[in-house]
Amino acid sequence: MHLSEGVLHTPILLSGAVLAAVGVAVGLRRLEHERLPLTALFAAAFFVASTIHIPVGIGSVHLILNGMAGLFLGWSVFPAFLIALLLQVLFFSFGGFAVLGVNLCIMATPAILVHYLFRSSLQPQMTLKACLLTGIGAGVLGVGGAAALASFALVLDSGKNYIDLIWLLLVSHLPVFILDSLISVGVISLLCKMYPEALNSSARISS
Repeated sequence: MHLSEGVLHTPILLSGAVLAAVGVAVGLRRLEHERLPLTALFAAAFFVASTIHIPVGIGSVHLILNGMAGLFLGWSVFPAFLIALLLQVLFFSFGGFAVLGVNLCIMATPAILVHYLFRSSLQPQMTLKACLLTGIGAGVLGVGGAAALASFALVLDSGKNYIDLIWLLLVSHLPVFILDSLISVGVISLLCKMYPEALNSSARISS
């Protein structure tokens, strides 16, 4: 869901940078020391997942896993995703420095929404139905929210000039909805069996 360099104009880029800076500041303030390993793990997962991508028009199609990360990290997804996106810009030239703030908001804002909607569902002993609903909700809202925000930024910046490319970007992400949801369900189910304490502590993150 990376937007490419040179697509957006300065006002949108500056607005994205300011909002991203606020999100990172809040995330760092609420990041607990004992949760640093988990935050680093999700940052690495996001980095690897979104590195394997297919360029489509003015963006790219790849796994995002932002909903699952937001579910466990809360506001800490902002600094976690910032590091991952920054490394992708430096090593692979994905996105760009100018559009870094906008891309960060696109990825991290839906993750925060997922956290607030589903964190109460995280329990050390979750039923299969609860795992399915939480995982699918994280995948659909995470990817769908990112797609909606990317589309909104393009429409706000350029009106209807990119409407065909926006539809292409949305349609090309349909498989990502499914894959992100399946991976989220699998991770939650695995944690229920092997590390239930992570579910309990994630549900109690200070927000």
